[in-house]
Amino acid sequence: MNHAKRGKSAATVRVASYNIRKAIGTDRVRNPLRILKVLQDVDADIVALQEADRRFGIRSRALPQVLVENHTDYVPVPLDVQHDSMGWHGNAILVKKDIAVTHHDIIHIPYLEPRGVVTATLETRAGPLTVFGMHLDLSGLWRARQARAIAELAEGALAERPTVLMGDLNEWRGQAGCFREFGRHFTILDCGPSFHSQRPIGRLDRIMHCDRLSLKACGVYNSALAATASDHLPVWADFALR
Repeated sequence: MNHAKRGKSAATVRVASYNIRKAIGTDRVRNPLRILKVLQDVDADIVALQEADRRFGIRSRALPQVLVENHTDYVPVPLDVQHDSMGWHGNAILVKKDIAVTHHDIIHIPYLEPRGVVTATLETRAGPLTVFGMHLDLSGLWRARQARAIAELAEGALAERPTVLMGDLNEWRGQAGCFREFGRHFTILDCGPSFHSQRPIGRLDRIMHCDRLSLKACGVYNSALAATASDHLPVWADFALR
């Protein structure tokens, strides 16, 4: 489902999550400009990216800085981890240039395969917001452990300010362990099927929020370009801060 174009309201903030598959499309061509065009079309204020860095070698960023600067209104949250990378274990956060980053951090979580979480505290037009970006394990047991660790940290954050969690949860089951862990503290949105982009069936990409945020709309952004740019489609949600 495509989203309707929105007006820039001081009362709402749009967030999105997008697994960009290292900018390799379903045609097996690496094309960062396609990803950036999709991001511009989604027009979120804050984007959590997964697979934002190449997997091997120096883990260089999949979206070159010069292209992000020249083709979007975004800047990456400076995680200060690896010199040539955009993110941490492939997780990154992009924000519109008018959003101030007051705090950022990386979080180590239990894993079977290398995983991590990124977080940032932001000053948006609608007010302060804490964001967590993640890409969970393929193993159900480890996903539940990771969700428990993340949810406990995020619960501490929401005591200070409204909190959103986003990412590729790698979960096909609607009542799985990771949802039970997150669901104790947060509302889990069903934006719609986002994987595989050519024929979306799996609801792998999720946005979760605390009760200090009021949902206005959510969905999956689908277009001919998005269906080719990555094997995932971006999910998005509009919130008002209570």
